[in-house]
Amino acid sequence: MKLDHVRAEIARMRVQIKRQQRDILDLQRAGISDTAAIALLERMQNKVDELIGERNRLTGEAISVGRVYASGKAIKGTPSYRKM
Repeated sequence: MKLDHVRAEIARMRVQIKRQQRDILDLQRAGISDTAAIALLERMQNKVDELIGERNRLTGEAISVGRVYASGKAIKGTPSYRKM
């Protein structure tokens, strides 16, 4: 997967998780069993965790291609020592 696709999928899944959390609250207020909804929410959160790991792996590869500061952050643009 490409980095942009992974980031978009993470954002989409986070919106779905918020919606699922609201649905669970509605079920709890109505006194309806919410065990299946909670299980679905956990699976969704696990999927987001996997996507975040994939994103981190892809950004790590992107950083390793270019120059980086000692902290590991990518250097974007002209380094400060060359600016006038």
